[in-house]
Amino acid sequence: MKLDVSTHKLFGYGSTLRTAKRLTEEAVRVVDRAVAGRMPDVKVVLTGERHLAEVTTAAEWETAGCTDKRIQSRSLREAKRHARDVAGRAIPLADGGVLIVINVDQHPNEATFAITLVHELVHAMQNSRRDGRERLIAGLRHDLGVERLSRRASRELDRLLEADEKEAYGREYLAGRIVPSAAA
Repeated sequence: MKLDVSTHKLFGYGSTLRTAKRLTEEAVRVVDRAVAGRMPDVKVVLTGERHLAEVTTAAEWETAGCTDKRIQSRSLREAKRHARDVAGRAIPLADGGVLIVINVDQHPNEATFAITLVHELVHAMQNSRRDGRERLIAGLRHDLGVERLSRRASRELDRLLEADEKEAYGREYLAGRIVPSAAA
């Protein structure tokens, strides 16, 4: 398992990057022990809400194999519209790893950062489970219009994603092991 923490178009955040690296190493260790599955290669990217959309959509396009420029521009507009509300995203990568993009504007302290990081790392672990990765890629391809799913398959995917989200919210208490103030 490789771990990489970096920034994207985020200048003057050296101390934030050092803190993020320290917290990420601890969070990976804690989540790997507590959640079923195998921790894949993880790449954590810190960025602001202005650039969050371009990082996430570029990774989604690569993973889904989307080359249609109209679909790409539509998905980028949609992502920009919702970027302000997003604290973090976990996106499966084409090489088998997971990209975790974190919006630093949403995290005023270490506790909120740790909670988001644990949540997204749980999603990364879910990608390593049986059929988890294939299911997410099929959902991405469906959402981007590359390969449509049947209504039944789409509803089943939505149900499974909802269950994954419940599990990730349920595991956020693990952030209290990384940053004690996050336990409240």
